Amino acid sequence: MSKTIEYFFSINSPWSFIGLDAFTALADREGAEIKPFLTTVVEENGGIFSRNRPEPRRAYWLRDLERWSGIRGKTLRIRDRPAQSDPVPAAMMVIAALLDGQPWLPLTAAIQSAFWEDGEDIGDPNVRRAIADRAGFDGAKLLLREADADVKDKWAADRAHARECGVFGFPTYRFDGELYWGQDSLPLLERHLKGDRP
Repeated sequence: MSKTIEYFFSINSPWSFIGLDAFTALADREGAEIKPFLTTVVEENGGIFSRNRPEPRRAYWLRDLERWSGIRGKTLRIRDRPAQSDPVPAAMMVIAALLDGQPWLPLTAAIQSAFWEDGEDIGDPNVRRAIADRAGFDGAKLLLREADADVKDKWAADRAHARECGVFGFPTYRFDGELYWGQDSLPLLERHLKGDRP
């Protein structure tokens, strides 16, 4: 029986970025298809943007990111970052690639790496085009696709689906009706994929 994992993530989520390689490796090992849904923090379901958290919780969040990025072999530019980039256009670019049958995972990884490791402004269309070009895509074509109706429709549908499924933060994996929030929940997802349903 085929396995499908619904993958809810945000382009500007550091947790989505540092857990991406481990997640895709797990899906490959288990022969599971990844079905992506892109959105931003679902506040209606209790999600909280890091900027809105009390300082003690934000400080712990930053320290935990540093610890986990080391475990995952990622170098995150967490402190002294440039101004926050709008992640929505970058998400639209990934959706455009997905809808056009292009490999959305490498594009996602390239954009997230540029944002989190290099501090690039992914809200800038020229930066996005350059990132896509470097990753082997036609950046100019993807930029044009970002504004198309089918791309916008999927963006809206992805958020609605996330809300209906009870997703609030990222990354969240949904398999066999079960939600697993956070890249640190991958061992639980792995057990489920192997037949040990909680």
